[in-house]
Amino acid sequence: MYSLTPGYRVPALQRGLSPAETLLTKGHLTVGGVALLSAVVVPPPLAVFGAVGAAAALINISPGPRSVGRWAAVGYRRLCERTAPASMTGRPGATATWTLYPHHGPLQDPYRRAEFHDALARALTFSAGQARTPGIQVHVTHHAAMDEGYTTHTQTVSVHVPKGLVGQPERILGTLEGEFARLGDLTPVEPAPLPAVVERGPGWARLDHGRYAATARITAWPDTADGDLMQRLLLGDGPADQDPHYGTDRSLAVLYRPLPVVQARRSARWQSAAAEAWTTDQVKKDALLAASGTTHGALVQGATLVDLDAYLTVWGDTPEDVTDARWRASLTADRHRVRLDWLTGQQHRAYVMTTPHGASTRKGTVL
Repeated sequence: MYSLTPGYRVPALQRGLSPAETLLTKGHLTVGGVALLSAVVVPPPLAVFGAVGAAAALINISPGPRSVGRWAAVGYRRLCERTAPASMTGRPGATATWTLYPHHGPLQDPYRRAEFHDALARALTFSAGQARTPGIQVHVTHHAAMDEGYTTHTQTVSVHVPKGLVGQPERILGTLEGEFARLGDLTPVEPAPLPAVVERGPGWARLDHGRYAATARITAWPDTADGDLMQRLLLGDGPADQDPHYGTDRSLAVLYRPLPVVQARRSARWQSAAAEAWTTDQVKKDALLAASGTTHGALVQGATLVDLDAYLTVWGDTPEDVTDARWRASLTADRHRVRLDWLTGQQHRAYVMTTPHGASTRKGTVL
């Protein structure tokens, strides 16, 4: 079961916290708890209630799901994280990468495409059941490049098992390799070194091989994609003389983090409880309960929740080309009800997520 926000998540914790954010959160909880206990022991004057309420409002006023403190921390991180240091992709653990060329026809045939997705879901379910805590990451990239009127496709699958998560990570990598081999032709490869960023602009980055790139994080997509969303985003909807989006070099990557069975069930339970307790809109509550029922049925059948991070990169030979490609990608996303966040100020880090090196990144690296 795939979801961009599976189960119940505290917004400030959804994509990981830095040490500064953790300190802000703990300080906020400590001050609030002390104020509450003191109010219980000795009722304070009304002015104290007013001061505490004003401070709480100042801290928790949130444009969207983030507090003022988190906005400040995110702004600081965006200033400091304009590059991709080695620590971003050099996490200790076991990592394996393969090139995958699916058997002929799964993208065109809806029935074979469903079988392809079921096989990938079984591999994710297996990886989720190998540890008590989440950590195993499966990273899939797909690159479509135009060359003299022909489109060249390259797809990779990477698996990262953090150090200390399981005793024998090679066993998991070998089993997953067998699962992925059923999807198509699988060949072990060594990812090419990451290119360096030599120039930055408003919403794009120029890499040392001379090309310009702009990367967006996919923050929402429709449930009715029918399994062909990658095909739509990468290839367009028709031939070159009919589809204005045809012919653009694009890269699409999805980072899967399957949750262990116990955590998936707990997450679904919290989501259902939050829908019943905090949602006042009856129509929205019914929609959440229907989704909760579907999730419950899938978990009973042995499925697990999978946390996703999806990224789309468009390419160009000049800043104007990549700006135009970014605009056309936004139009395509709007057409298919996909929401893109172009991550201003973090283009290098975002680009890393569309390479096989994104398999070993920590959750929350790109905000």
